[in-house]
Amino acid sequence: MKNVRVDKWLWTVRLFKSRTLATTQCKKGRITVDGKPVKPSHLIEQGDILGVYKDGFNLIIRVVDLLKNRVSAKLAAPCYEDLTTEEERNKFNDWYIGKGRSEFREKGAGRPTKKERREIDAFKDERFYEWLLDE
Repeated sequence: MKNVRVDKWLWTVRLFKSRTLATTQCKKGRITVDGKPVKPSHLIEQGDILGVYKDGFNLIIRVVDLLKNRVSAKLAAPCYEDLTTEEERNKFNDWYIGKGRSEFREKGAGRPTKKERREIDAFKDERFYEWLLDE
């Protein structure tokens, strides 16, 4: 195979979940070949450099092999070479790390934890009984 449509190739190597998404991104001008925006029907060849703007990140991909059909991720990985700059990779890592952490709440801020609620309830109960005894 000499060449393949850019939208189909992006889908076959699993850079996009569906071919429709790849086509839409091409139409919006977010896919470039050698620095120029392309239509979904543009034919790419081995060695072409693709610029893919996806989820706020600029990916740079070199086409190593062309695929006719969609394959598993393990078989798709050797079909392209990631040339994305270190700065863009760090941008992704900084964004991703922030998503994975659990929330931290300062004591006294926001809703009480279950333990804190029990302590509050116990304190209220003690105060209530003291108030009853005073009367």
